[in-house]
Amino acid sequence: MKCTNRFEWSVADADTARVLAALAHPARLRIVRQLACLDASCCKDIVAQLDLAQSTVSQHLKILVDAGLVHYRPAGQSSHYSINPEAFADVASFINDMANLCCPPETMVGEVARPQPEIVHKD
Repeated sequence: MKCTNRFEWSVADADTARVLAALAHPARLRIVRQLACLDASCCKDIVAQLDLAQSTVSQHLKILVDAGLVHYRPAGQSSHYSINPEAFADVASFINDMANLCCPPETMVGEVARPQPEIVHKD
C-alpha cells in the first residue's frame, strides 16, 4: 500500500470494507474461532457451541460466506462450513499494510517502555 496525496474510493476498498464488516460482530468472531479449530463443521455443531438460535447462526454464516471468509459445501441434508485461509491471509496482509502506512516501522521509537532492572556495577 502506497501513500499518496490523493485518496480515491475503489472497488478494492468496498470489498475490504465488506470483509471487515463481516468480522465486526462478536458472534461471527466466535464462529470463525470455532471453525478455525476444525476441518469443517455443520451448522448444527456450530449452534451447539453458541448461545444463539439456529436461524441466527445461519444468518451469521451467510454473511461470512458472502464475504468469502468461510467456504460453504452442501452435504446431503446438512451443510458444511470451513475457513477460507486465503481470505484470512488477505485480511492479515491488509491490516499489516494499513499498520505500516499509519505507523511505519522506521518511525517507531521502540517497544512500549518497560521498567528495566537496575544494573549495579561493583568496583
